[in-house]
Amino acid sequence: MSRPTPLRDVHESLGATLTDFAGWLMPLRYGSESAEHNAVRKAAGLFDLSHMGEIFVTGPQAAEALDYALVGHLSAVAVGRARYTMIVNERGGVLDDLIVYRLGEEEFMVVANASNYELVARELTGRAEAYDAVVDDRSEQYALIAVQGPRAQEILATLTDADLAGLKYYAGLPGLVDGRQALIARTGYTGEDGFELFVAAEDAVPLWHALTAAGESAGLIPAGLSSRDTLRLEAGMPLYGNELNADLTPFDAGLGRVVKFDKPGDFVGRAALEAVKDVPPRRRLAGLVARGRRVPRHGYPVTKDGAVVGEVTSGAPSQTLGKPIAMAYVDAGAGEGLTVDIRGSHEPVDVVELPFYRRNK
Repeated sequence: MSRPTPLRDVHESLGATLTDFAGWLMPLRYGSESAEHNAVRKAAGLFDLSHMGEIFVTGPQAAEALDYALVGHLSAVAVGRARYTMIVNERGGVLDDLIVYRLGEEEFMVVANASNYELVARELTGRAEAYDAVVDDRSEQYALIAVQGPRAQEILATLTDADLAGLKYYAGLPGLVDGRQALIARTGYTGEDGFELFVAAEDAVPLWHALTAAGESAGLIPAGLSSRDTLRLEAGMPLYGNELNADLTPFDAGLGRVVKFDKPGDFVGRAALEAVKDVPPRRRLAGLVARGRRVPRHGYPVTKDGAVVGEVTSGAPSQTLGKPIAMAYVDAGAGEGLTVDIRGSHEPVDVVELPFYRRNK
């Protein structure tokens, strides 16, 4: 049975189509997917992300424990900043991609994907055993609400005295939002400017209503998982289970930059990753833009001259480009002249560099 978020009643009152996602009952859409997508690109969208996991690592050696547990150099992150990183297995395979916020000298919050946060909590607990650090899964205590889009700062500023203008990308600060304590983070998964608000679960409903009222005149509308997926796809952001999995290393995904070999000491997966860091991957993650109207979907074969040379990992119609787009792992030397096998029809695609969309700064 799917677990509801603290905002389930709100979603039902808004007529959302609810669906199971990673064991959670989540809003797929509230009305038109394209309207929700375009609102985020042009104004702002309001997202319930309470299915994400919040795992705290605290103590005198919390930073050292995370340096060992993850591929990133977390002890180098300043208080108030965040870092995108990954947790891998001994073979270097990605178990999850994460955002880690440093809340204090001895306090970190690790945000994990809904499908993996229990695994991440277990792995962090085991990997921290040799350190003076405590791992505490506080996911049940938190709700996460995101305001994403070019008018996000304008909307949120009406509800807080926090210095939003001075808050850098991948940074977070504690503050009151509509009188409720929150961690205000300038992070997101849409390719737009925006904020993610970590609040107590019991504050989710009143905060959602306050944000809705504050953004009404600015074009803010609620947005579901469908638009979040097309937004992150346009932005070339990976989704665990699609572009990332335990059989792929960060280097396979073109994200080798997150692996920090220059940090002190060992880390889980280091030897395996050092062995492949200079080896060109057999396949690379590429962007595909369809020439026709048919949409390449997850799992569809990518072909060239009748031979399979790759597989689509994510695909959808792009509201911004007006064409179907996809990410796919394709043979490194495949070049141009590719097609996607869509139910027996070989549809031509153009190979492009990711991302498909970049916002104007």
